[in-house]
Amino acid sequence: MVLTAFTALASPAAAQSLDDTTVKSIVGSGISEEEKTAADEQAKVLAAIDTTAEATSMVRKTSSVDHVDIVFLADTARSEGGPPPEIAKKIEQHRDEIALLRQEVEANALLYHAIDSKRVLVADVLAVAFDGPKKIIVYAAAKPAG
Repeated sequence: MVLTAFTALASPAAAQSLDDTTVKSIVGSGISEEEKTAADEQAKVLAAIDTTAEATSMVRKTSSVDHVDIVFLADTARSEGGPPPEIAKKIEQHRDEIALLRQEVEANALLYHAIDSKRVLVADVLAVAFDGPKKIIVYAAAKPAG
């Protein structure tokens, strides 16, 4: 009986999704989403991947933003065969930096809740770009929810 109680206490609680009001209060800014193709956004995505180290540093320091824009690159999702060759090559070149970026996004409550509110997995984040000091663009290899 004691073992059962201990096991119940040791296991993590079931994850709860946050409602829009809670996400808004944590993020403190607008969150928009748009669906684009990798071909349409290729230059921007490649540039963002090239600056992953700088973006990671900025994510680490970010505590407030005016706007988070999530760009769904649905045609790069695993279910669609993954990213096109040029983006895949760039991801491979920056694999370790992207892994660190994903860790920082997950550790940053603001960004994590912003992407989670749109059902984006941290593992699907390809790159993060800053459009000025208070606007963040997250490129995700995912399809929009719904």
